[in-house]
Amino acid sequence: MNGKFLKKLKELLLLKSLKARIFVIILAVGIVPSVLMRYGIVENYEERAVENRISTVQNQLMIVANHLVSNNYLTNYRSEDQSYRTSREVINAELEMLSNLYEGRVMIINGNFEIIKDTYGISEGKTIISEEVIKCFQGETTSHYDSENGYIELTTPIVDSTAEQEKSGSTAVKGVMLTSISSESISSTMDTLNRKAVILEALMIMGIVALAIILSAVLTRPFNRVTEAINEVKEGFSDESISVSDYVETAHIVDAFNQLLKRMKALDDSRQEFVANVSHELKTPMTSIKVLADSLLVQENAPAELYREFMGDIVSEIDRENQIITDLLTLVKMDKKVQDMNIVSLDINELTELILKRLRPIARKKDVEVVFESVRPVVAEVDEVKMTLIMTNLVENAIKYNKEHGWVKVVVDADHQFFTFEVSDSGLGIPEESLAHIYERFYRVDKSHSREIGGTGLGLAITKSAVLMHRGSITVTSTEGEGSCFLVKIPLTYIAQ
Repeated sequence: MNGKFLKKLKELLLLKSLKARIFVIILAVGIVPSVLMRYGIVENYEERAVENRISTVQNQLMIVANHLVSNNYLTNYRSEDQSYRTSREVINAELEMLSNLYEGRVMIINGNFEIIKDTYGISEGKTIISEEVIKCFQGETTSHYDSENGYIELTTPIVDSTAEQEKSGSTAVKGVMLTSISSESISSTMDTLNRKAVILEALMIMGIVALAIILSAVLTRPFNRVTEAINEVKEGFSDESISVSDYVETAHIVDAFNQLLKRMKALDDSRQEFVANVSHELKTPMTSIKVLADSLLVQENAPAELYREFMGDIVSEIDRENQIITDLLTLVKMDKKVQDMNIVSLDINELTELILKRLRPIARKKDVEVVFESVRPVVAEVDEVKMTLIMTNLVENAIKYNKEHGWVKVVVDADHQFFTFEVSDSGLGIPEESLAHIYERFYRVDKSHSREIGGTGLGLAITKSAVLMHRGSITVTSTEGEGSCFLVKIPLTYIAQ
């Protein structure tokens, strides 16, 4: 139990689990927008709040600047005249009120860059030269927000636009108002807004996590059912086809598994049938040998001729059993991996002529004519031993299962990709219902006739295996009583798996 738990935990950590991946995707899709939304809201509020504060304060500073010009504050700031003193006190009070309202500092700078008024009262009479002040004397209004130190700095030009200057077509910047205001209220509001956004974000994340857990479990449930169904088949509790059609993907997986299960059942049935056939085929000669031997043992004074006859039959049965074992061993080798292929460049026409030369004595015994037609010279990459088996089995079958005074025709041809080896005969033919089974091991169309001829029922199975190992194909057409035609098609160039 602990091992399974650790394995699942490891799969989750490495994101090998589909459920974990779905969970992470939903979590990311939900959390990332919420985090971006929070930062977007806070940043947007800060930007808008600073812009509004600058616009509001700048408007009020422009009004104060007009008052400074209309009361000649810049030129009469030292005058002791009662009227100037009174107007100066009014403007000073206005500046103090503005400074207190925005928790800031206002400095009035004349054309000589001298600070003539400082609401903090610490820099009056001093000279100030900075980039912002110089730009403002050139008529440019500037503002700077320092979020770290919590203040906004503004420069406001004090412009004298009297009638005389309007006539000359110019305006003169007589002085500059350098103002610093506190942005603490903005920061405080941002902190409050950020806290609420964090709380909202945390609630959203909790909801998204819960939703991700539920959806990942729901979405992967069909795959879990597929796994459970496959495990039941594996454990032997069921051998029925499974069906999980919730998704197209699960339907495809289940369909592929059902086809594999069907194929495995067919293979298992074929294996059992093969074992039964092997047992039967090997047992039959042994039974015959035992019957012949017992027959000799029960006869005390059997003549020598009878001994020779029975011993000849025993030798025939032993040869038959040896042939079955040889074919079985050949078939086992065919079932091995492709690396056992010994590929060489071979003259197919020459190989065909050599095989026909070996088989013509058998054909002459049945008075069967063997004809070879070479359409064109063919050189291909094949395994010589396996290619010899293919040709020998097909031609030998065509001779054995032929009629007396019949014929066998062998044709070799090729195109730019494949070469063909065709064997047609005037023999017994194959019933239509047997065509689909002729490549099965130990299958015989006519068992009694095959037994007389001496076949083991493995030749065509060996032939097909050898053809498939060459990445080729074999097809057959046949009419019962008229003959058969086998066509083997193999690539000229061998392609390894």
